[in-house]
Amino acid sequence: MQVSEPNNVKIYNLSVGKSLPEWLSERKRRALLKKDVDLRRRIELIQDFDMPGLSTTVKMSRDGQYIFATGIYKPRIKCFDVNNLSLKFERCFDSEAVTFEILSDDYSKFVLLQCDRYIEFHAAYGRYYRLRIPKFGRDMQYHYPSCDLFVVGASSDIYRLNLERGQFMAPFTSNSSSINKCSINPDHHLLVCGTQEGKVEAWDPRSKTMVGSLDSAFNCINENKQLEGFPSVSALKFNGGLELAVGTSTGQILLYDIRSNKPYYIKDHMYGLPIKDVDFHQEQNLIYSLDSSILKIWEKNNGKLYTSIEASTEFNNLCTIANSGLFFLANENTKIQTYYIPSLGPAPKWASFLDSLTEELEEKNFEHVYDDYKFVTKKELETLGLEHLIGTNLLRAYMHGYFIDVRLYKKAKSVANPFEYEEYRKRKIRETIEKDRGNRVQLNNLPKVNKDLALKLMGDQTKKKKKESQSLLKDDRFKSLFEDPDFEVDKNADEYRLLNPVLSRLDSSKKKELKKQIITQAFEPIEDKLEDNKNSEESSDDFESEEESSEDEHTWTREVKKQHRIIQREHRERELRESQEMEDNVQEEVNKKQPKLFELRQGEEFKGLHNFKKKLNKATLGERLQVEDTSVKLLGSVGNREMTFLTHKKRNKLLAEKNKKHKEERKRLVRPTHGVNPKHKKFFSKRK
Repeated sequence: MQVSEPNNVKIYNLSVGKSLPEWLSERKRRALLKKDVDLRRRIELIQDFDMPGLSTTVKMSRDGQYIFATGIYKPRIKCFDVNNLSLKFERCFDSEAVTFEILSDDYSKFVLLQCDRYIEFHAAYGRYYRLRIPKFGRDMQYHYPSCDLFVVGASSDIYRLNLERGQFMAPFTSNSSSINKCSINPDHHLLVCGTQEGKVEAWDPRSKTMVGSLDSAFNCINENKQLEGFPSVSALKFNGGLELAVGTSTGQILLYDIRSNKPYYIKDHMYGLPIKDVDFHQEQNLIYSLDSSILKIWEKNNGKLYTSIEASTEFNNLCTIANSGLFFLANENTKIQTYYIPSLGPAPKWASFLDSLTEELEEKNFEHVYDDYKFVTKKELETLGLEHLIGTNLLRAYMHGYFIDVRLYKKAKSVANPFEYEEYRKRKIRETIEKDRGNRVQLNNLPKVNKDLALKLMGDQTKKKKKESQSLLKDDRFKSLFEDPDFEVDKNADEYRLLNPVLSRLDSSKKKELKKQIITQAFEPIEDKLEDNKNSEESSDDFESEEESSEDEHTWTREVKKQHRIIQREHRERELRESQEMEDNVQEEVNKKQPKLFELRQGEEFKGLHNFKKKLNKATLGERLQVEDTSVKLLGSVGNREMTFLTHKKRNKLLAEKNKKHKEERKRLVRPTHGVNPKHKKFFSKRK
């Protein structure tokens, strides 16, 4: 069972859940029920309430005891007994059933209209008779007073088959090219037919003449001129003797009082899909309207939406149960959908347990509309590359972030990190292996993160420190310190080397000894000791700790000073290395700009640098600067050159920079004399 609450109306989907295959043995069924929680929680209202491929139509008998459903493949019809909540019989055909009509009050007589122009009559024991009509049929209705079966289809004729006489009667001839739908009013027995041209024609079976017509297509075009396709009639339903609902192929529902040729209300589904079925809810003045993508339940007077059910697969047909909130939906799936809305009415007598079940579920949590969305912050949107969607309908702003569709979020995440699934899979495999290892001999294995810290905590010798270290390692608050790699200590950081020199300079020999001690302790049996032994051990530990505390302080201070000197030396070496690299780069650039050598050949004149100077005069400033060598200056004559260079050493450069910085700092620190009295200034100058 799945519970949803669109528009604050609770809807219970009773057909959601896993189903067991029929070929399983009873033993395997019980084993699966024990293992799988979803199978135990599922609600199977009617057993085998499904079809092999899909279901096309669902109807209920007039006595309310039997449910009929047709589907494929192979084409078949199923009859279910609601008293036993199980299948009564199942029959297969040669071709698919377009629609069917139940002739009797129970299951004993029904007729099927098939897609190959055949009409089949069935009795309680099986198929009774089979005949063919001239044109392909689309719908049919049975008129009880005259025993006439009206069949409409891809022609202008309305075929009349009298079941009392067993022969065809003279058909009614319509003004349209074809008829899509027909319906009979149970009060005054008026036959109405919906045509391909968007008209509704009314025929009187007593006088056998057309008594009126409604142009629903004209009203749809006046209401909304931007229709895709022609609004032909696709659904018809009477409510009482005067009210008629007409569904069109462009997604509108028109409500008529048959005494007027204009609809008093027009409802648009806004999907542009044909309306497949329309029905009325008598108690609350609500209307069910169904297309292939959604079932809408809305108020008859003002068109306000009461609630809606979106289709996971395409809907085909609707079957409502009178005076109840239970209804069935035939769809393009194996299971026939069963929905229950307690606010529309109670459950029928044969499913009265649903009322008590829904009352219990109201106290628990139900699936909310936001379960299909995920909350993300602005930083997460930037990492996923979706910040350009801010302000669009794909993001709904909420508090300090946004709601985004889960499907879009998963697609963006897979593009941003395509190897996430592989990493997740490896991590899960690693976790399962570690779980299996837990059944083996338990060792105090070192964690993967911060091993040295764990070694130090495990290797403490005093009793008090042992208790503290064990509590720290077992405490769940510090669990991530030894598991999450983000909390791993950076041993190369200067702060760590100064604050924890003993831990950072821990020798490998000490580590090995500590590991051996930990492994041997794992195999030793743990026994409770007497209180006298505990007191003696604690007193000896306290005496030793007092003697060793002074020595530990001296070693710790010496180690800190040593680490400080090492860090300063490393910084100086890094600065010298960087300065050396800078000078090497400059020298490489200078070497690239060496003067060109010209080769003298016989029969050629060498003009020296005159042509070179002419080219430089024509060149741009940037080209001249690239060619010129700053370390060499050209003089008037061709052969003489002047070279400029520095004789200072590298260390002198560094000392000069340091002296310069020192002088600037001194200038900032010197106290100004602008606030001193001029008399005092003269006094100080005389003393000098």
